[in-house]
Amino acid sequence: MKMIPYTLLVITMISSCNHKNNDPIDDDPDTNTATVQYFMPAESAPHEGTWLQWPQKYQYGESYRDHLEPTWIEMTRELVSGEKVHIIAYNEEAKQEIQSTLTANQIPQSNIDFYIFKTNDVWVRDNGPIFVYSEKARTLTIEGWGFNGWGGKEPFNYGEKIPAEVAKALEMPFVELNKKMIVEGGAVELNGRGSLMATRSSILNKNRNPGMTQSQAEALFTSYLGATHFIWLDGVAGLDITDMHIDGFARFGENNQIITMSKTDLQYWELPDEDIEYLYNVKNQEGQPYQYVNLPLSRNPVITTYGKNLGIRGSYVNYYISNDKVLVPTYNDPNDDIAIKIIQQLYPGRKAVGIDSRNLYAEGGMIHCVTQQQPVR
Repeated sequence: MKMIPYTLLVITMISSCNHKNNDPIDDDPDTNTATVQYFMPAESAPHEGTWLQWPQKYQYGESYRDHLEPTWIEMTRELVSGEKVHIIAYNEEAKQEIQSTLTANQIPQSNIDFYIFKTNDVWVRDNGPIFVYSEKARTLTIEGWGFNGWGGKEPFNYGEKIPAEVAKALEMPFVELNKKMIVEGGAVELNGRGSLMATRSSILNKNRNPGMTQSQAEALFTSYLGATHFIWLDGVAGLDITDMHIDGFARFGENNQIITMSKTDLQYWELPDEDIEYLYNVKNQEGQPYQYVNLPLSRNPVITTYGKNLGIRGSYVNYYISNDKVLVPTYNDPNDDIAIKIIQQLYPGRKAVGIDSRNLYAEGGMIHCVTQQQPVR
């Protein structure tokens, strides 16, 4: 469960250490002269597949699963046309139930595989594997950044183990970062060309990384994500369970773009005024200004399919880019079609499709929060 309302370092090339698949790699970057060891490609780069943690009944009950499952059904339906879908099921019983559900909804399963790992909840973007390439060998590698339930706010005893379990199952090199830094995937936004955008409130927070400085965080991001240019917003600690993840309100687009909201809507999102002005005046890794694309908020406060008025409007910024689709969170709202049309223009080579996210929003997130891309090997 999570709730969203809502420097340039010297880069030198180094050789990768020899290792066997699945052996944890432990190379500390120097905080003053960090070097790129691994880099994370843009979400829009070609995928091998998408990972989903299927809703289960064992942590929060059957109604939790039943309210969320229709969203997973529709995500799966849209994803299978363009890439593999890797579904994490809680146990064998859950796997069989998911297979029956997919069959009942006429979703072909030839492009779907299943992995049985216990999960606490559904937020694979935050607790799941982070796929990167090694800088020298271009070997696809899994990183396990530390996860502690958004600063100890929710159970994480199963979620924190998922990256290592996936690496073992895929027989893929694994970099264990749990003792170095606590970072959820939704807390960082990367463009695949060296830029990283984040909020200090969700990373440089004593509930994640007590005592860590910004330069230390940047050194780790340089070494393990390939980031060399940083856009830091202050954010608001304690505003929501994530302490204000960036992917709820600001993303990198394809062509030197930042996809965000209007200044008025960012104020509604409770982003500090100083952050809003800074965001609208940042430069890219080449020192050039960004182009800004504003998505609306939903026109009305979101109401779930079971009639609960959440009292807050929904964000469309938290979309997910697959090989042939862009999955857009929708809210049965007049602005759904407007947001889909804007996003379709941003990604003309993909089809923008709406995924009903009303019940997911009630649990605190949207489509990007519950998906994780696996790039091609």
